[in-house]
Amino acid sequence: MSCSEKPREDFIEEETKSSSSDLPEIGKSATLDTVHNDEAIKVLANYTGDEVWTDEEEKKVLRRIDWKLMPILCVTYGLQYYDKAMFSQAALFGLREDLHLEIGNRYSFSAAILYLGFMVGAYPAMTLAQRFPIERVASCIITLWGICLILTPVCFNYQTLYVQRFFLGMLEAGVSPMFMLIVLQYHHLTRHRIWYSCTGYVSVFSPLINYGLGHITGSLSPWKYMYLVAGAVTIIWGIILVFLLPSDPIRARGFNERQRYIAVARLRVNNSGVRNTHYKKGQVLELLTDLKFWLVFFIAFLGMIANGPISTFTPIIINSFGFNTLNSLLLVIPAGFIGGTYQLLGPYLAYKYSNSGVRAWIVFVAQMITTLAAILLVALPLDATGGLLFACYILPAIGGGYAVLMGLQIANIAGYTKRSIASSGLYIGYCLGNFTGPLVYQTKDAPRYVPGFITVVVTSFAAGILVLVYRFVCVWENRKRDQSGTAEGYENAYQDDLTDKTNPQFRYIL
Repeated sequence: MSCSEKPREDFIEEETKSSSSDLPEIGKSATLDTVHNDEAIKVLANYTGDEVWTDEEEKKVLRRIDWKLMPILCVTYGLQYYDKAMFSQAALFGLREDLHLEIGNRYSFSAAILYLGFMVGAYPAMTLAQRFPIERVASCIITLWGICLILTPVCFNYQTLYVQRFFLGMLEAGVSPMFMLIVLQYHHLTRHRIWYSCTGYVSVFSPLINYGLGHITGSLSPWKYMYLVAGAVTIIWGIILVFLLPSDPIRARGFNERQRYIAVARLRVNNSGVRNTHYKKGQVLELLTDLKFWLVFFIAFLGMIANGPISTFTPIIINSFGFNTLNSLLLVIPAGFIGGTYQLLGPYLAYKYSNSGVRAWIVFVAQMITTLAAILLVALPLDATGGLLFACYILPAIGGGYAVLMGLQIANIAGYTKRSIASSGLYIGYCLGNFTGPLVYQTKDAPRYVPGFITVVVTSFAAGILVLVYRFVCVWENRKRDQSGTAEGYENAYQDDLTDKTNPQFRYIL
């Protein structure tokens, strides 16, 4: 059966109707990979209780997982994007003037260099997360990024800001890939929409908070108080995270033996393994020769160029429409709400209509909406305030598409090492796009930034076309496997040496 007929996500939501009786048999005789530390098989082999569970038991385990996991991921990711969004908001409160960022392309490069740090930091972070408990790695990284953030007011010129933002990006780099792996350990392939939507919804609150902080009268410039508060909050959160974050169902606190068994055994429908701390070079080489990986990489790269105006220039662009500082910040709020809603709605529709193979189409439509927004921002006259604001508000549609793309890529890759590196690779594509985006918006092009928005039109449209190519490749691969005579199945669910390419039972999600 093809993946469009019975996608794997159908087994992961509370509404699932499957039980242990529907799943492929993995007996107690399963070989334990003690050399490679395949922990899931150990949990199954050591369990001595009843191996059959009810739908109600599974739903109860899922609810416990959600309450343990989702609030933590939401707060953490919200803090990360709050740090990013604060840069453009602080620019309205003296940051550019104090650090001489109005000269040449300094402001744009200050925004872009954060993502150079992301590219440097992503691979080491994911390597550490594979070799050590993820919650400890995440706690350490977030605490260090909070320290780096709180030191922003120490910067006294644009060169020192470049250095600070590079290291800030390097420390923040591993958060999103690690979160995708944590979510996959619980087989919640659509849950990432919840925490990823915080990148939009945090912009509902951050303008109000930063406007208040920006009016503190004291010995420091207003923008410095914004960074001091955000840094302090991040440090505190990073320290307590090690006690709160459940990294995977094998080691999570608060589960009895049966609940842990159910949490692990229900993952048999996922042909990608749970957790294997052995680094497998063969899987990395396979990934680098996989056309689908490179298609997703370039979709992320081209699509995220549009994030330059979204995350770095939106308050400045709105301010150029003739609004004062307060109103410019207030008018960012609808963009944050709509962006967060896109990021919730896209993956929700992908799950709700999973049998129709609509995921790639959802990403494509998101790219086309962003393309339309960029066209409007180029074509409309400067006095067409309503239309320009509308364009600013629909521009973040790419966030919803990227949320679906993350889940699509992680679901279509099997093998723990291959999936880990693929997550980092996708994020590097994301970072390259975010690095390029601000650089095409130059001070000399203000207030319309026509060359920048023309670039977004071209790259967003090209990314949409590549999405359709990716879908075609997946359809072609599935058809070849169907014609080979090997049906889709999950007997190899815990064989981490098998990847999506080497497991003939694997089918790609559309």
